[in-house]
Amino acid sequence: MRIQGANHSNFNPYQKQFNKQAEITTKRPHSDKLQISEQAKKMQESEQIQSQREARVNEIKQAVENGTYEIAPKETAKKMLNFWNKE
Repeated sequence: MRIQGANHSNFNPYQKQFNKQAEITTKRPHSDKLQISEQAKKMQESEQIQSQREARVNEIKQAVENGTYEIAPKETAKKMLNFWNKE
């Protein structure tokens, strides 16, 4: 003998969760894409400039270590004023 109340149905309260899980597993994941701008490509190609900068930085480091690096305070001040007074 089966006794079923008026409110009884074949309702599974977890069915939504099962459906969501099934959707997630069937969807294809989006692949990442990488785009390099033209400016970045030019920067990568300009290794000569990098080597020149590196050489200049090494010169300055040597001069500082040897104590022969001279600072031009007037030129530094002028450049600072020009930078801050740009309008």
